Amino acid sequence: MRKNLKVIGVSLFFLALVSTPLLAQEETLTANKAKLYMWSIIIGGAVITLASAAGAFCQAKAISSACESISRNPASGAQIRIPLFLTLVLIETLVIYALFIAIFIMGIQWGNY
Repeated sequence: MRKNLKVIGVSLFFLALVSTPLLAQEETLTANKAKLYMWSIIIGGAVITLASAAGAFCQAKAISSACESISRNPASGAQIRIPLFLTLVLIETLVIYALFIAIFIMGIQWGNY
């Protein structure tokens, strides 16, 4: 029982420690800042959603074409694999760039512009 109380006590202490900046806030969001913040979250979510969907579609199409090419000519498998992996890396890099853009859009401090 003491072990559980110790875990609960430490958890409550860290919760209180983390929540102290919230208690120090002076002003709330105005209507314009709240709308701007809301739109930034929507746009950031849309950017990463569309980028990940397009990336997944492109990767599936590239893998499908490579598998079909290798099945038609098994001797060319070594020549097809390297460009396939390079293409998959580039597609995934574009999705990661979109993730960075979405994080940047959602991470802007709208109160300091």
